[in-house]
Amino acid sequence: MSKHEETVKGNRPHSHRGHGPRGPHGMGMPGEKPKDFKGTLKRLIHYLKPSKYALFVVFIAAILSTVFSILSPKILGKATTKIFEGLMAKFQGIRGASIDFTYVSHIIYILIGLYLFSAAFTYIQQYIMASVAQRTVYQLRKELDEKLSRLPLKYYDSRTHGEILSRVVNDVDNISSTLQQSLTQLITSLVTLVGVVVMMLSISPIMTLIIVFTLPLSFIITSMIVKRSQKFFKGQQVALGELNGHVEEIYTGHQIIKAFGHEKKAMAEFKEINEKLYDSGWKAQFISGIIMPLMGFVNNIGYVFVSVVGGIFVTKKTIEVGDVQAFIQYARQFSQPITQAANIANIIQSTIASAERVFEVLDEEEEIADKSEAIALSNPKGNVQFEQVKFRYKANEPLIENMNIVVNAGQTVAIVGPTGAGKTTLMNLLMRFYEINDGKISIDGIDISDMKRSELRNLFGIVLQDTWLFNGTIKDNIAYGREDATELEIIQAAKGAHADHFIRTLPDGYETVLNEEASNISQGQKQLLTIARAILSDPKILILDEATSSVDTRTEIAIQHAMDELMKGRTSFVIAHRLSTIRNADLILVMDHGDVIEKGTHEQLLAANGFYADLYNSQFANKREIG
Repeated sequence: MSKHEETVKGNRPHSHRGHGPRGPHGMGMPGEKPKDFKGTLKRLIHYLKPSKYALFVVFIAAILSTVFSILSPKILGKATTKIFEGLMAKFQGIRGASIDFTYVSHIIYILIGLYLFSAAFTYIQQYIMASVAQRTVYQLRKELDEKLSRLPLKYYDSRTHGEILSRVVNDVDNISSTLQQSLTQLITSLVTLVGVVVMMLSISPIMTLIIVFTLPLSFIITSMIVKRSQKFFKGQQVALGELNGHVEEIYTGHQIIKAFGHEKKAMAEFKEINEKLYDSGWKAQFISGIIMPLMGFVNNIGYVFVSVVGGIFVTKKTIEVGDVQAFIQYARQFSQPITQAANIANIIQSTIASAERVFEVLDEEEEIADKSEAIALSNPKGNVQFEQVKFRYKANEPLIENMNIVVNAGQTVAIVGPTGAGKTTLMNLLMRFYEINDGKISIDGIDISDMKRSELRNLFGIVLQDTWLFNGTIKDNIAYGREDATELEIIQAAKGAHADHFIRTLPDGYETVLNEEASNISQGQKQLLTIARAILSDPKILILDEATSSVDTRTEIAIQHAMDELMKGRTSFVIAHRLSTIRNADLILVMDHGDVIEKGTHEQLLAANGFYADLYNSQFANKREIG
């Protein structure tokens, strides 16, 4: 595990935090159809290949289950015929006429047996299919998780958390439910359709033709509805992703929203996205929902004709009355798989839309792979050098051009400059969160591109302005950078960070559980814990994004002492906002628009009377005016 405590939150030059149309890698426009339906479907089926034998068993179980259920109406028809014949004989006054209940009871026992067999095989196919579906989705989630760990920082910078979560959670869940439910329904529907047709033909080819003639009308209705509902299902998934992104934003920033009185604006944005989701959702459900009544209407027409023709055949004694009953049951069973197939077609549209969005993540451009023969630093010292480094977020917008910096082991380097000058970008490049376009960055003479990212990042410890602590004990949070740390080492790290005292004042001490946002301790206490975490990880190089700007003076002094303890004997990069805290830095880099425009010690830069001197004097002038 990397020793850095969290991803450096760099400049986000093209961050999409709104909810409008996305770019080529974002979420498509509402109403957009899948770009490659067949290709996405084929790719999704590929994930089922490892389970082909299990699927074969499911198919056989579906056939047996369906065959038993298909035979039932025919056998039940024989019982009906026998009862009908007995009743007719009584009405005709035939002596000794009665209903053969022994025969009927035998039929009932046979039917019970068939239904039990059918239920048993249905259970088998559902059980196996649940395993296949979950195993397939497990693999998909595993690939997504591995992919997300390989994606560059710019991917996360250009998307909302809600949008990414929507693809990883909602879309995968949609695929899961389809595989588990719809796939078995599809198999059963196909088997039922074939079996029912065979049984109907065995009873009466003419009545079968009557039912079959309703098929073209059913297909026309289904295809028309599916075509219209497809775009709404896609729009529904897109709007859901936008809604997740918006809710995540307003929830995490609810204090700021309230402070600036933007509740109405946030609610208006939510309402707009919610209405978009509602509009796509109800249209998708309504249009797909009218399949059932329309199919029912078509089927009822078929039943009328079958009843009339069947009645005629019975009077002519061409078929038995039980066969008419069985045929009507088959006719009803005949329409069910078609209706199910129509519903499944709609579900598949939604699933393919989800699968396409998942595959878009899997197809995203990854970080440049580590070299197969990566160089490892056996005894790192902490010498850092930037040579002719060039970097740009966008191809036509240069940010850093020909940067040259030499930092010796153990030195403290302060990086100052206005917002957007490229201070954090410099640290992102040093840790390979972004790749440079040209030049070379080396540590102890080794090009960082020749090192494994994991080993490179193990050299660093980071303390940021925005603390990150997870839901867990204080002890576990400190030990996050070193899982093998002993309890004594954790306590020593806390003492070094001046955090031990406040931890012991808590009711459960080191076992105190921090809530989701660690709001049960103060901001300064959070920062001391992150410093303790960095001390425990014992890094060779430190990156400190000045962490004292949001705390009181007394806490600031404690944090500063803790940071001084942390920096001893280590190469340290300090992103400075309060220039008073970096007077003793060995080297100060002054950045503006991605370039180092001045460098030197505090005294040298003041004597130069340049950009740094202006920054420094303006800060202290403001303080004197306030005082």
